[in-house]
Formats: sequence, structure tokens, C-alpha cells
Amino acid sequence: MKIKVGIIGPKDSVKYILQVAESYKDIDFIPFSYEATEDTLTILKENDHMIDQWLFSGQAPYHFALENGVITESRGSYPSLQGSSFFGTLLGAVLNEGEIIRNFSIDTISDSVFQTADEDHFLHTLQFYSFPYRGYMPSDELVAFHQNLYEEGKIDVALTCIRSVYLQLKNLGIPCYRVKPTQSAIKIQLDLLKERSLSGKYRMSQLAIFGAEVIQEEKYPSYKLKHQILDLSRLLLDFTEETKGSFVQMGDGLFVIYTTKGELDLSIDGKRIENLMKTIHIQTGLKIRVGLGYGMTVFEADQHLRYALQHAREHKSETFVLVNEEKEVTEFYHQESTIQFHTRKWGKEWEKKFKEASISPGMVSKIESLANHYRKTHITTNDLSIWLNSSERNGRRLLGELEKLGLAIATGEEQSGHRGRPRKIYKLLFV
Repeated sequence: MKIKVGIIGPKDSVKYILQVAESYKDIDFIPFSYEATEDTLTILKENDHMIDQWLFSGQAPYHFALENGVITESRGSYPSLQGSSFFGTLLGAVLNEGEIIRNFSIDTISDSVFQTADEDHFLHTLQFYSFPYRGYMPSDELVAFHQNLYEEGKIDVALTCIRSVYLQLKNLGIPCYRVKPTQSAIKIQLDLLKERSLSGKYRMSQLAIFGAEVIQEEKYPSYKLKHQILDLSRLLLDFTEETKGSFVQMGDGLFVIYTTKGELDLSIDGKRIENLMKTIHIQTGLKIRVGLGYGMTVFEADQHLRYALQHAREHKSETFVLVNEEKEVTEFYHQESTIQFHTRKWGKEWEKKFKEASISPGMVSKIESLANHYRKTHITTNDLSIWLNSSERNGRRLLGELEKLGLAIATGEEQSGHRGRPRKIYKLLFV
């Protein structure tokens, strides 16, 4: 399947970019021309669904679209105006005017370009009045900038990067030349968009295995539980259809959905999984834990699902755990809180230490991530038990193991209340 890149800008700019892009046989270029920069919004809203990446003709339409929220930085780009773009236009102006011109106005281009030009090419005898800006600037303001300088007699020629400004200045009788991106600048952006699009398609086509496991409060299955699980199956089947997946029930308490990362990402971004868990609890009375594994193969995704469910089982309450293709673990506690940590941080020198310890590398990474999340370097067993939603006895055991590994050290004590032994305060020594 070919990548689809939309080219958006004034008609002459779009035509020029398409000529440069002729060598890219593996990309379908779809042109969209406009008369005014503001037309960008309509074009994007009507056509964004069929485009992988957007190449804008310049800074103005790109930032106008960005500022109006119709595109993100990851979906588009524009060719920068390099020094050669500026020098080519400057030389053309001098040759076309047939006389020595020393006073110019120019918009959009950064002042650093002129400073470099002055240092490298001895242009200090020329006077430049510049109007650099970031983002989008209405053309009327740019026209006024050039026009005022010309009427005051400070400039002989105006240089602009904006087509609409160029046309308006021409109509006013002001000598004006337009700075355009070079072929190399356009090709750089085309290569970037191609790589970005292929990378996105690659990620979205990765396998994803979703697992839902019932948190059974009854020791032995009852008819009531079986009816609840039937209702749960119906809800999960609806979710499977939504994510274009394949549904498998494994016993009374475990359900698995096979789909792709692209389909599930849409659900995660919309908090669909958290809402699904709430809906299941309301409609069936069941609580579930959810694991999600990503991978390049079925085996890899399955292993990551198992690892996700293993982490989810550490919590007594409903939990959603994601393990991606890099074995990075993300635990979603609720819609505004997530904890993320990586399980492959520890090197070979730690393998022997962890074999002798009663704590896993994943748990150590998780505690480190929680400490960073809460911005605490000194904690007690009570702190850790609250973070992990476990008993204080378990927190005491884990901190003891961290102390044996040299990842924590007792630095003091605090009173736990009116009765009982004081709690030790530990300083965490993660590097």
C-alpha cells in the first residue's frame, strides 16, 4: 500500500513541489491548492481522513493549521527557507533591477540567516530590515511592514516568503520578489514524511492481545457467577467488534481478544478501556483486571500479555496494565493517573543479585517509578504499602530486600501512632 501525502499551498507552490516529487514512485501525492491561507482549515477538515502526512508549502499555512488545532506536529511539515533560498532571490532581484540595490526589507526569515550571510559573504554594505516571526502572521501586517518602509524611502526592494503578500505589494507598485524553498529543502521534508509515515504504519500494524480476567470473590463458581460471565462475554464481544478483533474465551474467568495496536490505540486514547471496566461492573456486578500486550509476533504479544496480567494480579482492585513491545509497563490506576516503568533496565551484573533476593526486577523498577512519580527519596513502609495497595507487612519486606540489594538504607525512625513500634525511614538509592 502506497503512502498518501497531501500537498497543500498556493497553486504555483503546489505545482513546483509536485515537480520536485516526481522521483518518489512509492508515494501518492494528492494536491490541494488554495487562494488564501485561511482555506487550509476547510481543506484539512474535509480530506484529512484519507491522508497519511501533509506537506505544507511554507511556514504560514502549517502554523495556521497547527494553531487552529486541525493538525498535530506529527502529521505534517514544511520545507524550511535555507540560506540558498534567500541568496538566490537576492541575486535575482539585483540582476532584474539592473542597478546596485543596497536597501531591502524581508519577512519570515530568521535574523540568524542575515548574520551568517554577513559573516560569510561580506554583505555588511547592504541594509536589511527584517520581520522574523514564529507561527502564523496575517498577510495585512506583513504588507504594512514592507509598505511603510518603502514609502519612508528606507528600502528599494521588498523580499517576502508569502505569496499573498507578494501579490499585494505588486499591486501597490512596490518592487517585490518572493523567496521560495529550494529543491533540496523540499526533498528533505519529503524524506522525513516518508519515514514518519512508514514508521507509523509499522507501529499501528503490530499485534495486540487484550486479556480480561474476572476477579473472583467466590471460592467455588455458582450459577449466578456463570450468568454474570455470560453477560460479561456479551460486553466483551461488542468491544471485540469495535476493535475489529478475534474473541476467545479461555475457561470461566479469562477472555482474550486478538487485534492490532492501531485499533486498540484508538480505544486507549479515548479512555474506552477504563469506561469498559466500569460498564462491566455496573451491568454484571463483576470486577475485572485487564492486561494488554503488544508485540511483533503472536508469541511476543502473548508473553507481554501474560506479564501484564501478572502485574495486574498484584492489585486487589480493578487494574489495567499495558506492556509494549519494549517491555515497558504502564499501569492505569484511573483516568488521570498512570505509572510507567521499564523492566529491562537492570544489566547482567544484577542478575545474580536478583536470583538471591526475594524481589523481582520488575517490582524494583516499579518502586523506583512510584518514587519518581511522588517525588520522594525518603519513604516508610506505610508509604510503600499505600503506593502498592498492599499490607504494611509486605511493604516492610520489600524495603528490607531493597536494603539487602544496596538500593535503600535506613536513615531514621518515625512514630507510627500512639502504640506500636516506630517505623523506619528509608532513603532510596536508585541511580
